[in-house]
Amino acid sequence: MSVANSFGSGLYAAFLLARGRSEGMHYVQADAAGVQRSFWAMAVSAPAIVCLRLIVWLQDIIPANAGHVLALDMMSYVVGWLGFVVLSFYIVPLFNAGAHWGRFIVVWNWCNVVENMLLVVGCIPGLLHAPPVIDEASQIITTGWALWIEWYATRVSLSTSGLAAAALVILDQMIGLMLAGLNATLLGH
Repeated sequence: MSVANSFGSGLYAAFLLARGRSEGMHYVQADAAGVQRSFWAMAVSAPAIVCLRLIVWLQDIIPANAGHVLALDMMSYVVGWLGFVVLSFYIVPLFNAGAHWGRFIVVWNWCNVVENMLLVVGCIPGLLHAPPVIDEASQIITTGWALWIEWYATRVSLSTSGLAAAALVILDQMIGLMLAGLNATLLGH
């Protein structure tokens, strides 16, 4: 399967899973080549990460060291993404799902694209100066949906319990929060 086909099938699987349709798993290439190609999802998601940072700056103030802040965000993005992959390699077998790790990572990578797009969409009402209740509701709904997608895709791809899937989602979020805290400390905020 070519890289372009992996993109198409990976994103199609993620969009199906985002709608609660487990047949998205039929489009996942879970062999070693598919796992490797799924990391292209990091590049596909990167513009959404940049967009989220720009949205924060548009709503607040652009710092004097904007380039430094953005570079730190992008480094944290890569470290967080790959850090979760490495940790999950060791944790997934604890849930008796080690045989499905490759499939899980492919699904997790591509679902991150959809989740990050949702987070950007959730910020649009605020950019359009919608009333705060609409802006906040939009962000809560899209963030909740993104977390649900990760949980559902994890549960389906690992064929595991909802509790085990929730533990992996919490681990992923904890990594992100830890890196955000580290960034804030490094930037003196």
